[in-house]
Amino acid sequence: MKSIFIAFDQAYYDQILSVLRGNNVRGFTSWEEVHGRGSKTGEPHLGTHAWPSLNSALMTIVEDDRVQNILNDLKALDATSKLMGLRAFVWNIEDMV
Repeated sequence: MKSIFIAFDQAYYDQILSVLRGNNVRGFTSWEEVHGRGSKTGEPHLGTHAWPSLNSALMTIVEDDRVQNILNDLKALDATSKLMGLRAFVWNIEDMV
């Protein structure tokens, strides 16, 4: 099993859910109003007067064989607007309750 953590501009929320649905992923946890800044590119998303935009984040746990298709779909979504920002990270899940 793998965990996919996705941090993204809030405007992408519905499209991220669409990617998950398109890959038959039902379960996820999401966080709204996440602050952050990309390590190499992108504008800060801090919810302040100077940097008013915000991110959201979402995590899902999926079987290993689903990861690449999801990442491909997320990469295609990210390519539609490099200014908005979207990053996905994959971690191994060693155990679950």
